[in-house]
Amino acid sequence: MASMALTTILTKSHHAGQGIIVRNPLSSRVFVSIAPRPFQTSLRHEATTTQACDKAQDAAKQGANEAKKVGQDVKNKAASTADDMTQKTKDVAGKVADTAQDLTEKAKQTAQDAWGSVKDTTQKIKETVVGKAEEAKESIKGDAENVKHNMDMKNQ
Repeated sequence: MASMALTTILTKSHHAGQGIIVRNPLSSRVFVSIAPRPFQTSLRHEATTTQACDKAQDAAKQGANEAKKVGQDVKNKAASTADDMTQKTKDVAGKVADTAQDLTEKAKQTAQDAWGSVKDTTQKIKETVVGKAEEAKESIKGDAENVKHNMDMKNQ
């Protein structure tokens, strides 16, 4: 079967670490834990690195701010264009409504004028028919009196 052993290992950095060795008939494995190696850098190198990081951070912030500003400008222009189109649509709709109202008024006036003409024509026809009927009545009356007068003359 597998056997395990705990071993102390000395690494290149001379820090002691612990390891586990696992052995079995088919393979052997070693697991080693190593303490982190301390960085050996100068303060000058750290300051340069910090400055570079700060510059990169500032550049990233500036780029983000520029992108935000451009995005806001695009948003404002789109909103302005949408407002303009809405206003133009309202203006056109108002003009269409005014035109429709004008056409309705004109159609109403035309219908009233036509009705007035029909009434006038009907009145003229009525007057003409009544006038002709009166003339016919008077003519018939006159003819009847002539016939009566002639009959009376004959009988006398």
